[in-house]
Amino acid sequence: MLARLQALARTLKADLHALSIAARDPRTPWVARAVAVLVLAYALSPIDLIPDFIPVLGYLDDLLLVPAGLWLVRRLIPPAVLADARAHAAAHPARLPRSALGLALMLLVYAALLAGLGWWVVRRAHAGG
Repeated sequence: MLARLQALARTLKADLHALSIAARDPRTPWVARAVAVLVLAYALSPIDLIPDFIPVLGYLDDLLLVPAGLWLVRRLIPPAVLADARAHAAAHPARLPRSALGLALMLLVYAALLAGLGWWVVRRAHAGG
């Protein structure tokens, strides 16, 4: 079981590296690039949507959101571009760093979610009273 999880983690890391290469490829459509940047930002950000210290739920977002994002991006990137990116990633293994851009993007997402929640609460308060 542990060996399978370690293999899955290596595969996810390799896919994230290939995704970072494919996102910079000019043959990649802009929609795929945008989704790829969001997936990479979330995966490499030092903060998560649900903090890891929360039992079970803290790791559930990593186990669901990152693979789901990778699945979506793999569908959006042309197969030839993805194959080239995977080959390049395999030939040039790199350690995936924590991303300052990812941190900034996640903070913006949190700010937008909080602003949206605040707007919704204010509207509900005014509609009800």
